[in-house]
Amino acid sequence: MKVTVSRKAHFNAAHRLNRKDWDDVKNKAVFGKCNNPNFHGHNYELIVSVTGNINPETGYVIDIKELKELIRVEIEEAFDHKNLNLEVPEFKELNPTAENISVVIYNKLKPKLPSNLSLEITLYETPRNFVTYSGN
Repeated sequence: MKVTVSRKAHFNAAHRLNRKDWDDVKNKAVFGKCNNPNFHGHNYELIVSVTGNINPETGYVIDIKELKELIRVEIEEAFDHKNLNLEVPEFKELNPTAENISVVIYNKLKPKLPSNLSLEITLYETPRNFVTYSGN
C-alpha cells in the first residue's frame, strides 16, 4: 500500500529572470518586472512529498523528522535569504524560474532518499503561482 507523506517548508530569496545571451529589450519583453536589474524577492512555500510503502516495523513511509532535517540542510540553508542568481551555485548559469528552482530542489533531495521512495516537489512562488515536479 503506497502512502504519500508531505512536509511544508519555506524560504525567502531574491532572483532576477534574465538570459545573458539576450539583449535588455528582449529580456524585458519576456520576463517583465521579473527582469528587474536590482532583483526582486519571493516568500517561497515548499511542499516536499515522499511516496512509498509503509514500513511494517515503524509504521512510517519516512521518518518526518529525517525529512524535516533533509529539507533544512539541503534547501533552507542553501536558499533562504540568498540571492539565487549570485549566491546559489546551481543558478550561476541557470535562470532561476520557479520551474528550474523546483527541478534543482528535486535533484538535491532525491539522491538523499532511499531509492524505493518517489519524490514530488511543489513550489509556490506566490500564493497563486506554483509549480510541481516529480522527476518526469
